[in-house]
Amino acid sequence: MKVIIIWLLLLLPGYFPGFLISCKGNQIDNLNRLIESRKSSNPPHPESWAQLDDQEDSQNSPVYVGSQKGLMQGDKIKALPGQPEGVDFNQYAGYVTVDPIADRTLFYFFVESPENSSKKPLVLWLNGGPGCSSFGYGAMQELGPFRVNSDGKTLYRNEYAWNNVANVIFLESPAGVGFSYSNDSSDYTKVGDKRTAQDSYIFLLNWLERFPQYKTRDFFIAGESYAGHYVPQLAYYILSRNKNTNQTVINLKGIAIGNAWVDDGICTKGLYDYLWTHALNSDETNEGIKKYCNFASEDSVNEMADGILCGKYQIKGFIEMGNIDLYGIYAPPCNSSALKPGSNGNVMNFDPCSESHVNSYLNLAEVQATLHAKATKWSGCSNVGWTDSPTSILPEIRHLAREIRVWVYSGDTDGRVPVTSSRYAIKALELPVETAWQPWYSNSEVGGYVVGYKGLIFTTVRGAGHAVPSYQPERALTMITSFLQGKLPPSPPSY
Repeated sequence: MKVIIIWLLLLLPGYFPGFLISCKGNQIDNLNRLIESRKSSNPPHPESWAQLDDQEDSQNSPVYVGSQKGLMQGDKIKALPGQPEGVDFNQYAGYVTVDPIADRTLFYFFVESPENSSKKPLVLWLNGGPGCSSFGYGAMQELGPFRVNSDGKTLYRNEYAWNNVANVIFLESPAGVGFSYSNDSSDYTKVGDKRTAQDSYIFLLNWLERFPQYKTRDFFIAGESYAGHYVPQLAYYILSRNKNTNQTVINLKGIAIGNAWVDDGICTKGLYDYLWTHALNSDETNEGIKKYCNFASEDSVNEMADGILCGKYQIKGFIEMGNIDLYGIYAPPCNSSALKPGSNGNVMNFDPCSESHVNSYLNLAEVQATLHAKATKWSGCSNVGWTDSPTSILPEIRHLAREIRVWVYSGDTDGRVPVTSSRYAIKALELPVETAWQPWYSNSEVGGYVVGYKGLIFTTVRGAGHAVPSYQPERALTMITSFLQGKLPPSPPSY
């Protein structure tokens, strides 16, 4: 019954089209479909990634690594169409084959740091969905070096891009997402968490052969939303595979996950508590949800109620919220009719129509050719079929916190996977506090708040929505710089 209640919650935007999900409707649609599939799963989905991983000998089974000779230079981009003048870093794009039999191939975009790139770490960025593009969202709307102007043809510089402090790979995964493809159509319908992690790992081994100068570089994985699954699972898989010294050992140092979907029940409870504490729901609705819904239990309701009443109050909660963007509850809506053709963007001003601009740009034939991509109809999210997805990733996060650096960060104006969900999830890990809750600063302003646990850091980013770098690029860069350096974000400035 718990599954049915969560499924009902996540389908609500589909049943009430008046709800504004902004430009990110496809992302929420993909998550909705995944959770819906849980209700009819037979046999049930494994409860943990470890169960999936243990189904094969992960340390000794062969992994495909093909010849990469000459491919790095072939992937180099001279200049993206419409890019601004003064670009001072190398950029690459292309395909890496992860299964030569099926011709399953993943697309990547890679940007090096403009200064001292040989001494900077390597970061892999993953967006979620599942089934949404890390290139179209992460690179072109969040932390990449460029954003797209409203004309859909030209770019402007993001001075707070993460390649200021790291060399960053944006991977479109799994096959069927963005420019990534397979010649076996079943790869689009029979994919899930396990295949995504395995293919991402094979991608990395082959990519490191193509770019051998990065083989021993400190390596980090970061991502947001459903990448709350992708990132910990890939990290877990890498650590398992690293025990096989007959292949490249990936120098994984840490992971960072933002506004991350890590546990179905906990994240759903956190969503409704956030709506009430941010004046988006009535007291009566909040009380009804608390009385009749028990998301952290195997049962959907407590002994006093039933699933019908729980669902009734959840629906009421969404109706009361009104026509706002749940991904950034204070953000303006996209008003395409008000756009001025040819107007240039400013990275410090959140653009609610950015997805539309990116879609136009990445479907230009000249752009696809420059990216060395196959000519196709590119879209931000794809309807890939999902066959496996544990309901909770907390066991894997707990395991990783004992071995590598783990950060969880949360934009505090996101209502979809809100800060309350992240705090409840971390509480469930039962980790002792080592550094008390305190503000951190960026450009002499409070950038957010941070608390240190044994093996895990949790930080908020003030004023940021679901895609943190889209809303607060400067604060996001301050935060990720601290993560890479292995220290807490800056303390209060001295006056």
